[in-house]
Amino acid sequence: MDVDPKLLEILVCPITKTPLRYDREKQELISDAAKLAYPIREGIPIMLASEARELD
Repeated sequence: MDVDPKLLEILVCPITKTPLRYDREKQELISDAAKLAYPIREGIPIMLASEARELD
C-alpha cells in the first residue's frame, strides 16, 4: 500500500520539522535529520517519536 503523495508533501518530522522520505519497501517515513523511521500501519503514518525506530 502506497502513501498518498499529497500527504507526503505536508507531513514533516515532528521533532525536526524537516521533510520525510518514503521507504516503500519497509513502509516507513524516514527523517534523515532526526535519524528516525516512523512506521506506516494499515496505510496510516504513526508520527510519534515513541513509535519511531532509530536509524544507524
